[in-house]
This record gives sequence, C-alpha cells and structure tokens, in this order.
Amino acid sequence: MTDGPGYYEHLDFNAPLSDWRANAMADRLAPASPTSLLDVGCGWGELLLRIAARVPGASALGVDTEERHLHRARAAARDRGLSDRVTFTNVAGDRVGDVIGGPADVVICIGSSHAFGDTVGEALAGLRRLVRPGGRLVLGDGTWEVRGPVRPELVWDDVVALPSVAELVDVAVAAGFRPLWTDTANEDELFAFESGYLADLEEWLMHHDDAEVRARADEHRTRWLHGYRNAFGFAYLTLGVPDHG
Repeated sequence: MTDGPGYYEHLDFNAPLSDWRANAMADRLAPASPTSLLDVGCGWGELLLRIAARVPGASALGVDTEERHLHRARAAARDRGLSDRVTFTNVAGDRVGDVIGGPADVVICIGSSHAFGDTVGEALAGLRRLVRPGGRLVLGDGTWEVRGPVRPELVWDDVVALPSVAELVDVAVAAGFRPLWTDTANEDELFAFESGYLADLEEWLMHHDDAEVRARADEHRTRWLHGYRNAFGFAYLTLGVPDHG
C-alpha cells in the first residue's frame, strides 16, 4: 500500500502535450540527423526518448533535479532498448554546461526555462549557449492571453506575468533564434494535463478520507476552472540557431 497519492501516474508528459503533437515534433527534428540531444528539465524523458528512437545515431542526455522522475525515465529507456545511448542525470540547470561538455544539436527545454534566468530573455540567452550553430531548441513555455472570464484573485502572480505567444516568439528572435515552427496546446491538451495532474489526488481520495489532500485538490481545481482556464496557455517553439554570422 502506498503512503500517499500517486506521483504523475496519469500523465504521459509533464506538460499539456498530446501523443500526436509530440510525435509530430519528433518527426520534424529527425530529418536533420542530430547526433547529440539534450533535455533540460526532462522529467521522465518521454519526448527525449521519442526523438532518440527516430535518430539511431544520436546520443542523448536528460537532466532533472527530481530523482523520482529520473527513475521512471531510466526504466522507460531500458524498456525501449535505448539505455545504451540515452542517459539521465540529476543536475541543477545552472550546471548543465559542465555536464554536457559542449553544445548539442537538439536541446529540449519544456517548462524549465526558469532554471536559466528570471525572464524569458535571460533564459533564452542561457539556452542559446547550449545549442550548436545550425542546431535546434525546442522550447515549451506557459503563455497568458485572456480569452474569457478570469478571476484574478484565483491566479498566481507569476502566471499573470507570462508573455503572449507573440511576445514569446519576439523574445526568441531578439535572442538570435529563428522561429522554425510554432505550436500551441489546444483545449483538449490543457484539460487532459490538468485532469491528469489532479487524478493522482482524486484517485487517492476515492479510498482515503484525507483532509489535506482534499484541500490541495479542491484548491487546484478551483484555480484552474474558475481562475486561469480562460487565459493560461502553453506554446511549443522549435527555434533554430543560424550557422552563419
């Protein structure tokens, strides 16, 4: 018997990302035949593993600070026969450069840009140093664009401060990237992500009268459905670093 709710057990990705979109992203990256892949804040490495499976000549490194995520990632790599060239390491974001030893052909950073700076511009400047000229950065980050009623008192301050999709792309261009592809999570992906996150708590509450867990679930659900649902979004940018100039 477990001593608490599950830990992201109902999510394939720790982001509002569907199977079809993840596969499309991986398919767009594979034709360039990258030989080195890096996922910063990889979680359990699902997107990294899908890309690695499409480029048999590539070595891949996923870094994160949560050992429970990394344990799941290593198990998935073994199950898919990828552990000989996909490695997962526990390391803080500001030490990534020391671990990889040089820029990578493809860098993934989804929901972890904060590890490189307090602003999107600072984060992109830090991430750009990890991508070789001619390489790609897959950036996934939250956005804020009001599309309906929003109750500000239910929204965290840092969420309200997020950029719009257009602002995020503009900052990327200013940081020296070329925007090769822009995706945004649709409503189904956002609902699936929030529901999957809450499912660990709600499944636990089906069998346990736990006031603390119930309060956590109720607060998060209220903030989502009555607070930020009509404004919070998530963008996926595939950004290129020019190999000239």
